[in-house]
Amino acid sequence: MSKFHKDEIANSKRIYKSATPKQTIDWYVKWVSSIILLSAMVIRAAQINPFLDTCLSFLGCAGWLYVSIAWKDRALIILNAVACFVLLTGVLTQAAGNVWSL
Repeated sequence: MSKFHKDEIANSKRIYKSATPKQTIDWYVKWVSSIILLSAMVIRAAQINPFLDTCLSFLGCAGWLYVSIAWKDRALIILNAVACFVLLTGVLTQAAGNVWSL
């Protein structure tokens, strides 16, 4: 519920209007991915579990890659595609290392 009328919001240059769509699939993916990435940062900072950190970071970047493709934002697509590649390489390397160390 807004304190402004719809016409007032549409025609105003003073009232802040978000450029991103709200409550669409990409909106939910954006927020879930952001929370996942923040969780990975907490795990990394606390040095709890590097493998979990890498997996969560990959999932968060994959979510943001989906969002960037939906938004057709080339800079975000390149950033998140490269991040996904690097993180997936890390996940696979760590997983293979864990298998071989058994």
